[in-house]
Amino acid sequence: MNLMINGLPKINFKAAQPISAGTNQMPQANQAPVTEPLKEDTFTKTNSTQAPVYSQPSVTKAPEYPKPASTVETSIFYINDNHGRIGNMARIYSAKKVYDSVNSNSTADKLVLAAGDISAGADEHIIKAANAYMNGLGVEAISDGNHEYDANPDVIAKSKENAKFKSLGMNLQIPNGNPLEKVIEKSFVLEKNGHKYGIIGLAPPDLHERIRDNESRKQIGVDEFEKTIKDVQNQVDEFNKQGINKIILLSHCGLSKDQRMAKEISGIDVIIGGHTHDLLKGVVENENLFYSKSNEPVIITQGGKDGEYFGDLKLTWDNEKGTIIKVQNNVISSHDFKRNRVLKGVFDQILGKPEHLGEIKSASGPTKNRLIDPNPNAYFIMDAVRHEFDTDLALINVGNVRGFFEAGPVDSRQVFEVVPLKNNMVKMKLTEKEVVDALKNGAKSFINPGNKPSIVIPSGLKYTVTRNGEIKSATFIDKNGKETQIDINNPNPNKIYTVATDDFFASGGDNLISNKIATNEIDERFDYDKDKLTCDYIKKLNQPIEIKDDGRITVID
Repeated sequence: MNLMINGLPKINFKAAQPISAGTNQMPQANQAPVTEPLKEDTFTKTNSTQAPVYSQPSVTKAPEYPKPASTVETSIFYINDNHGRIGNMARIYSAKKVYDSVNSNSTADKLVLAAGDISAGADEHIIKAANAYMNGLGVEAISDGNHEYDANPDVIAKSKENAKFKSLGMNLQIPNGNPLEKVIEKSFVLEKNGHKYGIIGLAPPDLHERIRDNESRKQIGVDEFEKTIKDVQNQVDEFNKQGINKIILLSHCGLSKDQRMAKEISGIDVIIGGHTHDLLKGVVENENLFYSKSNEPVIITQGGKDGEYFGDLKLTWDNEKGTIIKVQNNVISSHDFKRNRVLKGVFDQILGKPEHLGEIKSASGPTKNRLIDPNPNAYFIMDAVRHEFDTDLALINVGNVRGFFEAGPVDSRQVFEVVPLKNNMVKMKLTEKEVVDALKNGAKSFINPGNKPSIVIPSGLKYTVTRNGEIKSATFIDKNGKETQIDINNPNPNKIYTVATDDFFASGGDNLISNKIATNEIDERFDYDKDKLTCDYIKKLNQPIEIKDDGRITVID
């Protein structure tokens, strides 16, 4: 029997839409789901939210398996890379309520899993809110990502005291006596309806490159990836010796490393992934369907970024062999749901009610590619930072900006959702050469895999960059608007600029500049981030705001 892709009745969560006769959409919570009976053949691959279309056998090449004596049905509700986006968390919470209602009569094993970066930044209130959200969803395990380690180990450990979920990180080196020593586990066994699942978790191999210069970076080590592959295989083998043959890996390693593990490790069945913000809809061979060294199918999931999507992975297993024989990966937009009022109330209690700031007259909306597109939302944030700190320049990696402004009333919570990572602001000095080098390092994002790390967003500067990753020109703009051309081929090493940024950028995050914190080259450090400065700036403006592209970054072919 071949592996069946999309071989299960499709479930659609768009509960806000009315159900008309003859549709295959998911009904609202008080209606019975409409599904077609399962047929014993293969189905057309589809990424739509409609029920699968029955067709001729799929062309997907899969191993032949004998018909199993018994099967197990599993449904995994999964999230990754929510990045502390409170609004989308409240939408996913609403979606989970619909999911639970619609699946209330299902006999499938139901798992709720997270692949890291659900929180973001070091703010203890945001961390607490993210944990309350995961408790509310019923998350049973998370592989902590880099943004969980934006906080220091003692803060992380304290935040997990009331967690109802396991926190995993097999590849972390946690010293004896560290606050996280007994908090972070390598793996565990999750039992549902008498069926046992081996759950393993991995933190990002590039953890130290993805967090600011804090105690987590200093105290927590990360194994080399080659060692991690061996350790995961050993744990899978140990599970198999215990008679556990359904293995799920929670990975914040990124898609390319997940694909490698799928092919090189025997016994993994599912990888719930994150970190690289890939949106993996449906099941596509050689993208998120691979065959292991033991010639068994391995499914990889990833639901994009910022809580814009969540997933529902449906599986049918050969119970005796622990092999997946049917699979369907439903990826759903969180924007199909309204924010849950109960969770919003919980967030307000933790974070405090938002403060009204002013009015956005017009806004440019989201960018298409967050890491390399000129971003007017980020321009506005950095103009606020430069104005409030009265520096020559303000610089940030655009990857730090996660949301966008919308026309209408604006409050402090909306500002936070644009820049949710909660670093600490710093003032420092950079030479003209260091500024140009930072622009050049960011420009490489146009040609680097995944467009990493991201371009640099300035205030007090404009520049032109090619899609081949080359800086063609740069101009300094002083506080009076006077423009001075910079010789990008021979920048002046003796010309000094005062610069406002955050401690992630200043500590060499994304390798845009050298680590100025480690070398004690910081002039001032503050216990607040860009959101506070932006809120103060908006209140001082006291007039409707236009957020638009002013041409400070020009991208050419």
